[in-house]
Amino acid sequence: MMASEKDVFDISGPVYLSCVNWKCSHHRRSVAACLVQAVYISELDRQYNRKGNEAVASPWWEFFHFERTSTLVDDADSSIFGAIYKFKPLPSSQDSSVQDAPKFVIAFRGTLPSKDSLARDGSLDLQIIKNGLHQTSRFQIAMQAVRNLISAAKNSNIWLAGHSLGAAIATLAGKNTAKTGMLLETFLFNPPFVSAPIERIRDKNVRQGIRIASSFLTAGLSLALKDRHEKSTLEESFATLSLWMPRLFVNPGDYICSEYIGYFEHRKFMEKLGVGSIERLATQNSIGGLFLSALGKDSDPLHLLPSANLTINLSPCPDFMTAHSIHQWWRADLHLQSKQYHYG
Repeated sequence: MMASEKDVFDISGPVYLSCVNWKCSHHRRSVAACLVQAVYISELDRQYNRKGNEAVASPWWEFFHFERTSTLVDDADSSIFGAIYKFKPLPSSQDSSVQDAPKFVIAFRGTLPSKDSLARDGSLDLQIIKNGLHQTSRFQIAMQAVRNLISAAKNSNIWLAGHSLGAAIATLAGKNTAKTGMLLETFLFNPPFVSAPIERIRDKNVRQGIRIASSFLTAGLSLALKDRHEKSTLEESFATLSLWMPRLFVNPGDYICSEYIGYFEHRKFMEKLGVGSIERLATQNSIGGLFLSALGKDSDPLHLLPSANLTINLSPCPDFMTAHSIHQWWRADLHLQSKQYHYG
């Protein structure tokens, strides 16, 4: 769940975006990705002790007229894992779309391939697999920063953005705030989906067969292991969360996030089969989460999202690291496919 060295050292941003149209989804996605990249570079500035004129992170936010108001630091290794940016448009700007720009953006980086951060980042990647990211100090720091900003900014337009591990943090933060009725615009680049890589099976019929069996098994276990009150509470929570429409950006060549493609498409397929109620129950649970719940442990798996705007990068990718990279999301020549999925 890491950015490649090519990402964090060699890739320049979308310099063609000298004038941002904030109504344009491509421009908004590109800016959000660049602000995440700025967090990667900020941590490298810290590791290499680059300060003042030697620091190279600031152009990644200044180019789009943002200022960095604070950084988020992990108390375990003192690494910069996030940042808060405030939009500062030029006073002379006549851009009518500026009203659609975010007032603030909170961005989170993923795993860095550096000896100074890999151990801590890697341990957090394992927590995603174990469904324990919400219990880590890094997430608690991130969540508190989100709450503080919401409180201070009142009804201002706030964006969340993250890549890989950072997307997982942004997902959890977005879910928590959505459950309180605060729906934040959220950009999730290559968000982790902890599951068997069914999407990588080439035979479509085999994929569908496995997913159908899994849905019936998950729904059956839910009925068997959860009492009526638990199921009712979960349904209400999922219905509340369904109003939140995070923007997911995935690449079919990235096994870390590609399962989201099948996750949402399968829901539509089950509805066509006439068993949408089974799938609605299954999509609120996971087999692993159900067993954790039976053991008395927190069982809200990260990847369970009722609604989303899913964007798939269909452009050719030569390898996994390119498919998982952050820099793909600000390219001007992308071949994208986007769909909205609403729960219920």
